[in-house]
Amino acid sequence: MTSGIHHVTLITRKVQANVDFYAGFLGLRLVKRTGGYEDAEQLHLFYGDSEGSPGSLITFLVWEDGSQGRVGLAQVGEIALAVPPVSIGFWLTRALRFGIKHQGPVAEFGEPVLKLTDPDGITVKLVGVALEGGAPPWSVAGIPEADAVRRIRGVTLMSDVPDQTGAFLAAHFGYAHAARSGSLERMVSESGDIVDIRDASGFWPGAPGTGVADHVAFRAPDRERVDAVERALRSRNASIVNVHDRKYFYSLYVREPGNILFEFATDAPGMMVDEPAETLGTQLMIPPEREADAETIRLLLPQFSMPDEDRVRYVDLPFVHRFHVPANPDGSTIVLLHGSGGNEADLMPLAARAAPRATLLGVRGRATEEGTARWFRREGPLNFDQADIRAEAEAFEAFVAGVMEAYEVDPRRTTFMGYSNGANFMLAVMQLRRDVVNRAIALRPVKVLADSEGADLSGTHILIVLGKNDALFRERGDELFAELTRLGADTALAEVDHGHELGEDDVETIRRWLAI
Repeated sequence: MTSGIHHVTLITRKVQANVDFYAGFLGLRLVKRTGGYEDAEQLHLFYGDSEGSPGSLITFLVWEDGSQGRVGLAQVGEIALAVPPVSIGFWLTRALRFGIKHQGPVAEFGEPVLKLTDPDGITVKLVGVALEGGAPPWSVAGIPEADAVRRIRGVTLMSDVPDQTGAFLAAHFGYAHAARSGSLERMVSESGDIVDIRDASGFWPGAPGTGVADHVAFRAPDRERVDAVERALRSRNASIVNVHDRKYFYSLYVREPGNILFEFATDAPGMMVDEPAETLGTQLMIPPEREADAETIRLLLPQFSMPDEDRVRYVDLPFVHRFHVPANPDGSTIVLLHGSGGNEADLMPLAARAAPRATLLGVRGRATEEGTARWFRREGPLNFDQADIRAEAEAFEAFVAGVMEAYEVDPRRTTFMGYSNGANFMLAVMQLRRDVVNRAIALRPVKVLADSEGADLSGTHILIVLGKNDALFRERGDELFAELTRLGADTALAEVDHGHELGEDDVETIRRWLAI
């Protein structure tokens, strides 16, 4: 009978570090890369054995540079992977060589356990235990097959109603009580993997974010079994139950009595439904309903490289930033500054259409307003914090200097492009910090700097693009154009046939100006 854990899904803050740890250090195979099925504009990675077998899958939602979560009540506290018992020494040596934070080995329920900490702070236990089933491990240089990770050993759940959590697992997912040690109750499936339920009464509540698990999924033999469990749960009004077709499996989501999110997922059709075994995980898969937007989604998702490939080596600079490198770069760079509530990826699809061979550098503003990102604080719709503008402009100057040096960006072939709040900040930087920005595209800007006396924009080139139907900002954009020209900038003004939103007219306008 099919039983046990199907997969565990967690959240990572840095996709490259995640790939380096799970594919590079642990030697798991990246078997699928997709736009998420809840949100196609969120990258979702699947790691597993050589065939991506159910029971081997560790998956990650990528919240690039997202907020840190907190492990606590109603969450998966730890994940465990099975390795041969004689291989714990190999993994201890490997952890020391790679500089991986670790504890142990120690014994848990009579099994040797080496605790590792992944780049997000997630506890990953390597457990020496002989487990059968699944496909062969993935072959990776430096990891002998005899020592490789086999499959998921289990998870630790943080519950303040451990008896009810255990009863729920027994009733619906085929787990049985196996042992108890202190505050842990161990339950085991017919396939041999385990769930440890920790009595976490009085523990602090968990908080969603990076570095925590989203859910654990259990294996269902077929859709009929998923539907049967769904009917049983609905009849008892146990929790909100949602059923989904995720292309690679059919599943339901439910929260158990301790409020931990569980999934019940079929083995079929599996990871090879859209890729052969030989090329698993090499192509980005887009959910079928978003195929029309596939190119835009590819630009919005963060890029990464496999452990043996060249990659952008990010450095710590004052602003969160992300590169998009096209397949055939021409040596030019466009630095992108989003509008209010945006992020570093927002302008990449538009910029890529206007300049397909340019390397794109998206930057995230550091100010926030009701949780949304901005470039500086404001005290009303058109009342701007002048001291904050000046302070952020100084920080942005340091950021740009760091970019030019660390990433070897050619300032002579660099254009800055901002939209709305990002355009306003970019033009303020030009007036306050000479020579930071010399070539700029400002989409839907207004004047935000109260005092521009003494600014010298001679030698700079600026394109201002206004929307004819942008009722609030159209007239103010004309005033800004006149002022920038007075300050010495070579300023071009263009209008597009819509409002504050961006469209294909903007793409063509930008393309023509860049070609000058």
